[in-house]
Amino acid sequence: QVQLVESGGGLVQAGGSLRLSCAASGRTFSSYAMGWFRQAPGKEREFVAAISGRDFYTYYADSVKGRFTISRDNAKNTASLQMNNLRPEDTAVYYCAARQVPSIRRVEEEYDYWGQGTQVTVSS
Repeated sequence: QVQLVESGGGLVQAGGSLRLSCAASGRTFSSYAMGWFRQAPGKEREFVAAISGRDFYTYYADSVKGRFTISRDNAKNTASLQMNNLRPEDTAVYYCAARQVPSIRRVEEEYDYWGQGTQVTVSS
């Protein structure tokens, strides 16, 4: 079973940047699509970004397109989310997720493994 551990969350002022990292266990990391989701207080969990396992295709939610960048380093078993120009509405717990096939999906039910989440708070 894959274990995912997020890090890099914190408090940042609007307009600032944070970089989230997700460290994954296992030896088949490149076969997994990776995604980032977030859940704000009182809101449903929503898709943020995803990247395919080997071809590195990416897809972003409209709300973060142009501001966030998802990447991965298969040699290090890590996935990252670079978040720039952060807005207060980006405040949420951010979750790293892994799908056992390399193709991208944007629905949380398609993902098999989840990290514990890391808090991102954007102040005005």
